[in-house]
Amino acid sequence: MNTHALAIATSLSDHDLLARLSALAGREREATAELVAHLAALDARRSAYAAQGYGSLHAYCTQALRLSEDAATNRIEAARTCRRFPVILELLASGEMTLTSVRLLGRHLTPENHLAVLGEAKGRTVRQIDLLVAALAPQPDARSLVRKLPAVMPAESKAVNEVPLEPGVEMASPPPAVPAAPRPIVRPTAPERYRVQFTIGEATHDKLRRLQALLRREIPDGDPGAIFDRAVTLLLAHVENKKLGVTARPRLPIRRETDKNDIRTPPPPSTYVPKWVQRAVWERDGGQCAFASQEGFRCTQREFLEFHHVLARAKGGLATVENISLRCWRHNQYEAEVVFGPRGTSTVRRHRAGREPVNAPGETASVSRQPAGVPRAP
Repeated sequence: MNTHALAIATSLSDHDLLARLSALAGREREATAELVAHLAALDARRSAYAAQGYGSLHAYCTQALRLSEDAATNRIEAARTCRRFPVILELLASGEMTLTSVRLLGRHLTPENHLAVLGEAKGRTVRQIDLLVAALAPQPDARSLVRKLPAVMPAESKAVNEVPLEPGVEMASPPPAVPAAPRPIVRPTAPERYRVQFTIGEATHDKLRRLQALLRREIPDGDPGAIFDRAVTLLLAHVENKKLGVTARPRLPIRRETDKNDIRTPPPPSTYVPKWVQRAVWERDGGQCAFASQEGFRCTQREFLEFHHVLARAKGGLATVENISLRCWRHNQYEAEVVFGPRGTSTVRRHRAGREPVNAPGETASVSRQPAGVPRAP
């Protein structure tokens, strides 16, 4: 059946495929909300799953319902929150809230604040939910700490799977230990305060110690957070200068003899986008892909951006503020294919003086892909 479903999906047109996915996602949200509601009811009838041989609701979800550990934990926590505030089920079914956002907010909801908090949480991303949680339950700043990690994590320090226990039920034996996945952490702890955690190498540690010694007068306590702020500020200024030509005294565009009344007369079509154009475009588009669908939805990508010619360079498009716009790699490629066709089917062979570019089937389209900010990943 699954193979047949894939064959059907593959045969759909783009419009029908997107419509079908939207309908399926809606059905999945409704099914999830219904599942959470039933788990909430089952949570109040522990003898029902106990009679089937399951010692906890988590065990029932993972073994009888065949949910993953993470899926079971999310749904159980959401179910227990929904028992207290049933209005959440409607938000889950509509997609205005996700299981993750319910899990993050659940412990901070009260009969007095839940309507206001849930209203503010509608349609928020996980990062925005983290900020909301930080405002609801601000934490003190983390203590500055620099210490050497062991080469091999001892068994007692390894992270373990957190299995929710039923009230009054003790764990017979601890779950098997699994190594913690090391990854950087940037998490809000209070309004306008963040905890940053990462691991550095020996060479970076030595540089930090040298900086602490050299900056002892300016930063008496050697706070790594203050040093990190200075380092990021200097690096950001360097990268913005390199990528966008941002300086304290930016150069003005050169006046051209062909138009003495306009100091910003654009150069002829080329792969180069002047720095002053890059700065103006970056500020206008807010450092975000500016592609918008026919329905008006704007792409949210802020990484791997490129300077895109609205009127293709191969068709005479100039590197002006009006004709340059930020695009993520995917939308830059998409718009190139709209103009020139899919890769390998049509392209611009060359320019002829005063004529339209010549399309040559079978060649690759020439598209402007000057990276903006951070270079595109290979």
